[in-house]
Amino acid sequence: MSTVTLHSEKKKTLVPQLRFQEFDGEWNNSNLGEAFTIFNGYAFSSSLSVEDGVLWVKIADVGIQEMKKNNLSYLPISLKEKHKKFILTKGDFVVALTRPILNGKLKIAQINSFFDGALLNQRVGKIISNNSHYFIYSLLQKDELIKSIENNIAGSDPPNLSPNEINSIEISFPPLPEQQKIASFLSAVDEKIQQLSRKKELLEQYKKGVMEQLFSGKLRFKDENGEDYADWEEKKLGEVFKIGSGKDYKNLEKGNIPVFGTGGYMLSVNKFLHSGETVFIGRKGTIDKPFYFNGEFWTVDTLFYTHTFKNVTPKFIYCVFQQINWKLHNEASGVPSLSKSTIEKLTFDFPCIEEQQKIADFLSSIDAKIESTNQQITQTQSFKKGLLQQMFV
Repeated sequence: MSTVTLHSEKKKTLVPQLRFQEFDGEWNNSNLGEAFTIFNGYAFSSSLSVEDGVLWVKIADVGIQEMKKNNLSYLPISLKEKHKKFILTKGDFVVALTRPILNGKLKIAQINSFFDGALLNQRVGKIISNNSHYFIYSLLQKDELIKSIENNIAGSDPPNLSPNEINSIEISFPPLPEQQKIASFLSAVDEKIQQLSRKKELLEQYKKGVMEQLFSGKLRFKDENGEDYADWEEKKLGEVFKIGSGKDYKNLEKGNIPVFGTGGYMLSVNKFLHSGETVFIGRKGTIDKPFYFNGEFWTVDTLFYTHTFKNVTPKFIYCVFQQINWKLHNEASGVPSLSKSTIEKLTFDFPCIEEQQKIADFLSSIDAKIESTNQQITQTQSFKKGLLQQMFV
């Protein structure tokens, strides 16, 4: 690939900044209506839904560059013969037509082997084009184009992606061979992201399985002599640590002490509320995502922090907190809430300090691999975002 500089600031040349060496000349002006069309799905009645049959692709199944499997629906297999033209094939690209944009991203995805042969529902569209489908798929991930689409559909409630609304949006297109070259390169980047995402998913599944084994007693560590550690002892959480509450930080000045909320780091101030190892757990709002921290910190009043640990290590408490289904202990009908007394009354089996440390260290090593993989995903996604900016006009 070679970098092409723009020759004039007065007139934008239709040449991408980053280009494969075998291509030259300007791209052609076009619009979305000339580049592709959207084939809408069929309005299958909800009364046709069955427990098992052919997959039924609805809006909820189309995520941001991924198909979702969270809430699958099915139709009778007999409908495939009658509605052949609505059958999806692996490699097709589909887009959500109602509320199609979420957080500045278009809900568009490629049909994978799992959804191969599924039936397409109304308000989900399939991309039809004589151009490279993957090129169009990549083009529709550009921030500027998504913003143009968002502006064009802003008048409807809910926002609906209609060809009539977006056909006139101007774009630039290269000849098919260059489209295919760009598509091939970007598909390799996407494949790398998918591989990393799968690796992260497998690591998370592995950690979950190991934790179940460890905390059920099916998997135990040995001491330095190869002997079993003592039996675990049941204790109330209130016996092994104390719980602190956050305070308002708005009267504090800026500094280098982190302030944490239920979503994690918020900002930095000049004073600390507590110092040392702690495990945070949400008091109100997000109550099911504990996290560990070591150092000076301040925290808001929607977050509890643990301190003054007795015969337990903070990192082991973090492991314990990950085992608890906190939603079962929610004390409010509206915004989820926890109380100190609820947490303190919960019971859990605790091993000796030495075994706690081994368990915490082992699980921390898995967490480190998960975090490293997550960083690779983020870096590759940023790399792809830069490519989208430079490889398209």
